Amino acid sequence: MTTPPPPSPSVQPSPAAPSAAAIVVAAGKGLRAGGAVPKQFAIWHGKPLVRHSVEALVAAGIAPIVVAIPAGWEQTAAASLQGLPDLVFIHGGATRQESVAHALEALADSAPAHVLIHDAARPVLPAAVIAGLIAALDTVPGAIPVLPVVDSVVRGAQGLRDHMVAREDLYRVQTPQAFHYDAILAAHRAWGKQVGEAQDNKPAEAGDDAQVAAAAGLAVALVPGDEALRKVTFASDLETETMPVAPTAPIALPRTGMGFDVHRLESGQELWLCGIKIDHTMGLSGHSDADVAIHALVDAILGAIAAGDIGDHFPPSDPQWKGASSDRFLAHAAHLVDQSGHQIAHVDVTIICEAPKIGPHKAAMRARLAEILKLPLDRVSVKATTTERLGLTGRGEGIAAQAVATVMPK
Repeated sequence: MTTPPPPSPSVQPSPAAPSAAAIVVAAGKGLRAGGAVPKQFAIWHGKPLVRHSVEALVAAGIAPIVVAIPAGWEQTAAASLQGLPDLVFIHGGATRQESVAHALEALADSAPAHVLIHDAARPVLPAAVIAGLIAALDTVPGAIPVLPVVDSVVRGAQGLRDHMVAREDLYRVQTPQAFHYDAILAAHRAWGKQVGEAQDNKPAEAGDDAQVAAAAGLAVALVPGDEALRKVTFASDLETETMPVAPTAPIALPRTGMGFDVHRLESGQELWLCGIKIDHTMGLSGHSDADVAIHALVDAILGAIAAGDIGDHFPPSDPQWKGASSDRFLAHAAHLVDQSGHQIAHVDVTIICEAPKIGPHKAAMRARLAEILKLPLDRVSVKATTTERLGLTGRGEGIAAQAVATVMPK
């Protein structure tokens, strides 16, 4: 097996044994596409071609992902996939089949139940295709995405039409192709013996992994493919207008939510702001501890993941939340962000009041919010302002707060 090149510092393989891993074949030179770099590293829709499908696999929870690359292009490959988790780089072989065989061997230690084998030249990888392939593996050892042939098909001879070919049983084959890992590993190991040796002791080249599987006697199911899985082959295919991204393609975008809250100041109440108790002549009135700053931040976080507002999760009509500490609300919102497949990138809170003075407490407030959200301190901001004695906050009748939260896909 070819010695794998070192991954970039931010790309490390996951130690957990996965249920589904993936192989992305990106070891070719891509000569038909032209250009100064192999086509898998050429920019397409603002990113290296290979990055599109790898991001789709990451978004689908597939890990680890072994990427077969050409020797000599290690730095380019690492830069193209910088920041993506659970990647392992290996050198490809002389043929596609050899590249896949090397990648399968690289997965031996993690021993996944299933493996998806995908060509980097197919950048748009719909999540529905991934799900359909994995579901098919419940009943068969292999599955491939296909599309029906809709045009008439004829066989030709010497440049002339020979005879019509029935198209009802003909399909266009795509990738990724999915298999039980142990079965396809054995099939690739046995490939040379199954199909016979060609000249110079080199096994016949396989068109795809389904051919290798069939040669080993494995049943391979056909599942619906997607027109978006079109292969990039020629230089013209790398032009943005030639291959528009399908709506089904996973798009990883940041999300931002905004929150606002206000509570009345009353005598005899405790004053809690950003999870910190502040000595003051009055406190905030509300069903819980009335921490207006946390309430605004909870709404901002919930808004970023489109999960409603604080009243949907902690209704004031529910007696269990009477006097409750608002840090529970904030921790719950952070948990929902994690469940949604996102992570909190940054939060910013502005407290609006005439009194008390917020400046002396800002450091403690930031630290408390960072603790509840499990964030580094530099991703938490707390500010304060007044309304120049205008309005309810200016008259000292209450305290308001507004907040902004940004979340990113994991």
